[in-house]
Amino acid sequence: MRLKTLVAVLGVGAVVACAPVQSGPTTTGTDEKTGQLRVWLFDEVNRGPKEAVVKEAITEFQGKHSGVTVDVQYIQVASRAERFKAAFSDPKSAPDVAEFGNTDLAGYVSAGGFSELDLGAWSESKDLVPTILDTAKVDGKTYGVPWFVGVRALYYRTDVFTELGLKPPATLDEIATTAREIRQKKPDMLGISAGGKYLFAALPFIWAQGGDIAKQDGGKYTATIDSSEAKAGVAKYTELIKDDICPPATCAGNGGDASVEQFRAGKAAMTIGGDFNRKSVDASSAAGKYGVVPLPGKTAGSIAPAFAGGNLLGIMKGTQRKTLSNEFVQLLASKKYQQKMYTAMGNLPTFSDVQKQVSDSDKFLEPFTKTLQSGTKFVPVTPAWAKIEAQTVVPTMIQEVVTGAKNVDTATADAAKTMNAAFAS
Repeated sequence: MRLKTLVAVLGVGAVVACAPVQSGPTTTGTDEKTGQLRVWLFDEVNRGPKEAVVKEAITEFQGKHSGVTVDVQYIQVASRAERFKAAFSDPKSAPDVAEFGNTDLAGYVSAGGFSELDLGAWSESKDLVPTILDTAKVDGKTYGVPWFVGVRALYYRTDVFTELGLKPPATLDEIATTAREIRQKKPDMLGISAGGKYLFAALPFIWAQGGDIAKQDGGKYTATIDSSEAKAGVAKYTELIKDDICPPATCAGNGGDASVEQFRAGKAAMTIGGDFNRKSVDASSAAGKYGVVPLPGKTAGSIAPAFAGGNLLGIMKGTQRKTLSNEFVQLLASKKYQQKMYTAMGNLPTFSDVQKQVSDSDKFLEPFTKTLQSGTKFVPVTPAWAKIEAQTVVPTMIQEVVTGAKNVDTATADAAKTMNAAFAS
């Protein structure tokens, strides 16, 4: 999930999804074509540009629908769980359309909160990137339209690499080798700023080795974090959080924000950051002295699968204005307005052709769009993932390894037991 307030969502780690309620609103047979359409969108640290684009879309929509008004409420990301839980229980307090994070999807669908969508009649839907559209699905059914996506790549200090005669790593193995050499020659600098709590930096290492968090069979998930492939990825990532690269005393407790902050402060030669970190890096001491390449995979020329975070637009099951809700979602999530949201907020579009347009005009985006095109992955689509996140199972496992509390075999085995308990609950 990526909520823009955020670097708070993708940057720090996944945000815990809303706990399912016992029953959601029932679908009404009413489909009113006039009146007020209620919309919930996430608030932002700098809401102005987002709000301006949304107002433009509202003006266009209202101009095409006589007797219709659109009321937007901007809700806080931190309190969204309580807001949505109340909305699922009481349709009168619920919006018709809402923005929500893709890691929250499974819990919200389990709670009966959102309607299944049929995008077949929407001509633009054919250009949605398939792996991104998959983040809006539960059991093969679509419950949201991807509004924007966020992925991570490898930031590096071009001045440091030039000074030391280095090239950006071409494989996962080379990340540690290069980072170790930098720290050896520049002891006051971290070779790479990694983090023991940085889930979305660690996952690509697991995926690139052919591992995964869990597997699904017959609708049930089983942990695979203790498979040989996943363990190889855990070992590869935790190698970065060592005294000769990124000392545990400095890095074991860091999440995404803290990891990127070390790079921004000029204390690290590399970090794993998102397209959404660009503005903050450009406002730092690293401005004008960095480059970005896709996080390399196991072999030269390959790209490690990235976590596809992002937000969706969905329609509440209890809406009495289903047709209007569909039309508004398709307008706000359209190519036209995704392009405008990119210009306003830097949100990476979810359509392949719009991604190409923005990356052609802004070469900074190329490593991120290449990463998307090479194939992304996602967390287990189950309400149990919220519990696993709340228990910080994977970050705890990583921290246990880097601090020496457990070896990789023991830490992954214990993590698998905890996950399986959550999957079975």
